[in-house]
This record gives sequence, structure tokens and C-alpha cells, in this order.
Amino acid sequence: MTASSRPVVTRFAPSPTGYLHIGGARTALFNWLFARHHGGQFLLRIEDTDRARSTPEASDAIIRGMEWLGLNHDGDVVSQFERAERHVEVAHKMLASGHAYKCFATQDEIAAFRERARAEKRSTLFQSPWRDIPETDHPDSPYVIRLKVPRDGETVVEDQVQGRVVWKNHQLDDMICLRSDATPTYMLAVVVDDHDMGVTHVIRGDDHLSNAARQTLVYQAMGWDIPVWAHIPLIHGPDGKKLSKRHGALGVEEYQIMGYPAAGMRNYLARLGWSHGDDEFFTTKQAIEWFNLGGIGKSPSRFDFKKLDNLSGQHIAGTENAALLHEIETFLRVSNQPTLTAPQMLLMEKGLYCLKERAKNFPQLIDKAAFILSDRPIQPDDKALKNLDNVSRGILKQLTPHLQNANWARDDLEAVAMQIAEANDIKFGKLASPLRAALAGRTATPSVFDMMLVLGRDETIARLNDASG
Repeated sequence: MTASSRPVVTRFAPSPTGYLHIGGARTALFNWLFARHHGGQFLLRIEDTDRARSTPEASDAIIRGMEWLGLNHDGDVVSQFERAERHVEVAHKMLASGHAYKCFATQDEIAAFRERARAEKRSTLFQSPWRDIPETDHPDSPYVIRLKVPRDGETVVEDQVQGRVVWKNHQLDDMICLRSDATPTYMLAVVVDDHDMGVTHVIRGDDHLSNAARQTLVYQAMGWDIPVWAHIPLIHGPDGKKLSKRHGALGVEEYQIMGYPAAGMRNYLARLGWSHGDDEFFTTKQAIEWFNLGGIGKSPSRFDFKKLDNLSGQHIAGTENAALLHEIETFLRVSNQPTLTAPQMLLMEKGLYCLKERAKNFPQLIDKAAFILSDRPIQPDDKALKNLDNVSRGILKQLTPHLQNANWARDDLEAVAMQIAEANDIKFGKLASPLRAALAGRTATPSVFDMMLVLGRDETIARLNDASG
């Protein structure tokens, strides 16, 4: 049975040496979408063999980032480091079968070989003199175990994104599988783990494409099914260069703290290198339904904050109020802002209908909600204060008793306001400005009637009384 004919199993295998960056998050998303599309499994493996650089904090940050994005994995998290004995076992199996050999060359000898090769303008690819020396002639000294790569022929990777990629075997080195201290290398560990975890499809960045050739040789040496390869192009910044710190936020958790909704982030990351016709905005359910490897392009994609803002705004507008309120609470917590009080929660839920339209992120939404989150007496900012001159205060005083007796419905509130405006021979805009200043303390707010409806009669009149003095 080939890998492609088995039930789908994908994996995300980050190194815990830092945060979960955008490129890694997209790789995780593609693997998750592909597995969910096929009703298969999505596994998480932490590649923590580099003990000097791997930290538990980085592992935790990766898992938190995936949890925020909603990329739930199946089964327990696998530690590559904890599987070292199995990697060693496989290295010795290849040694026993003749697909690997012991190499006793020292670092100085390898350096000298390469120096001579450069001087003679030959390939610096190290060719070990120990490749074909029988065990009986081996010294009693430290050695590494190298893969015995065929000297002739070629290794072919049929990649679902890059197409058919061919390497001449004589251009591939006899890679080290086991170091002289008996620790396995990454290149061996990846293959063993993917095989043992039943991974059928390896979807990862195209910076790993050259690794696929050497890893294919390990699969062949062990007689194992080779997985389906799909190497996806890297993400570039707006300037077309590889995404880096100079382009702004990189860690997924930074985007959460910046106030982007998880659904918007998933939508945008899916569109970074994958497409379904001309669809830009789609739900996660649609992404799962549509996702396939054929939709992944060969060219690097460019990160664009404007597109992220646009999609995030659409997701905020389309999210049900209860779920949106939960996301807002989470955002306030992770960004170390005061959480909502019980009365504020009630008003926010009541007011989300007028807050979530045209908000690109949670900070914008919360800014629009300033009239809810401000306590009396409202302190108008300098710009709003200019709209509260004596004439305006007098008009607000006229309006207040009419509001006390009005039906608290939008049409009735609009009729009352227009009546007062006409009585003072002014356009409604001239009344709306002092109303904004009184109700919210600022000039940019939701509709004054939306604010009245959300705040209710008593709070609205109390704020108008405060402002009119």
C-alpha cells in the first residue's frame, strides 16, 4: 500500500527555538485543512533535538499560537528528542543491511579534503574513504554512521506543488545519520518519525525541497512507503523579500495581541499561496471543503496588512455576537487591558450590532465602544468640547424632556431630534455633534441613535444633563 492510498495523516513539526511565526502557522494551517478535508488525522511533533536552542517556553508558545488559530491536533504532542533510541535503532538497521557505513574521518581530515578540492576546482562534496572498507579493517575510534547514497542514477521527487524534481545521485552527499556521540541527526529523525507516525503527506516549506531527495533515500533504504510531497513557497514581505522582522509583527501571538480575529487570520493565511477560484473571503468550513494541494501556487506570496485588515473586518462583522464577545474578552486579557465589568458586558452584547460593522480589528471595535466603556461624568476630548458651546448646551436642555416622554425606539428618537432641530432652525448635523460629545465625549462615534438605544433612556438623559449643566 502506498502512502497516497492510506487514510490521510499530516503533521506539523516545528522546532521550539522561538515563537510560531507566520510561515509556520500557514504550514500548520495547510496540513490541518488537508487532513480535515479528507477526514484524516493532523498530528503535532515538536522537533526538539537541538537541545541547546530548544526551550519549553518556545514549545508552549507554539502550542498557544495553534490553539488561538483553532488548529486542533489529534493525539498527544510527540517529542522528537524522546524518540532518539528509535532513531539510533534505524541507523543501525541501515548499517546492518549495507545501506549505511561507519565513517572514521575526523573534522580536520574533512576540512583538508575540501580545501584540496577547492584548490583543484573540484566538487567539495565530501567522499568518505571509509565507504567500502570492511569492518575487519575498522579502527577502534569514534565514528559517524553515514547513508550510502548510490553513486550513479538519480533520485526523483514527484512534488504536488513543485512538479517533478530530479537530483543526480553523484551530487548528493553521504549524509550523516548518527553522530559520533551516537545522537541522531535531524535528517534521519524526521524520516523515522514520519514513518512511525503514519504520515502520508508531507506539506512543508520549499526550503525543505532539497532535503526531500536525501530523505527519500532513507525511505528506500528501509523499504518504507514514501509520503506524498508538497513543498509550498515561502512568504515574502510587501517588498518581495523574505519575510523578516523589518516587515513588522512575525509571531502569531503578536497578531492576536494586535487584535485580529482568529477566523480572519485563518482566512488570510489560507489565501497566502492557495486559492479557490476568485474567492477571497470564506469561512473555515468552506476552506476545509475546498482545500486541495492543486490550489497551491508555485510563486512566493506577499504579506499584505491591508488585505488582512479587510478580511478580518468581514469576519468580525459576520461573527455571532456571543462568539465575538468571547473573542473580545480573550483579546483584552492577552493584551493586558482591563476586562469588561458585568454591566459593560451587557451593554457590549446589546451594542455589537452597531460596533462590529467596519471594524478591522478588536482595538477599532473597542474604540467605537468608548461610549459604553466610559463612566459618568463623560469627559469630552478637546475636539468634542468645541461642540458643547452655550448654544449647543441650551439645545440639549430642550431635547431632554422630550426624550423622557418618547418611545425608546429609533424612529421615535429620530422624530424627536428632528423636531428640536427644526425648532432651532438648524440641520440635524448641528444637533448630532453636541449629542456625540455628551454621550461619548468624542466626535467619531456610532450613530447617536444607536448610542441612545444601547445606553437606554436613564443613562442617555443622565449624560445629557451632565453635559448641558
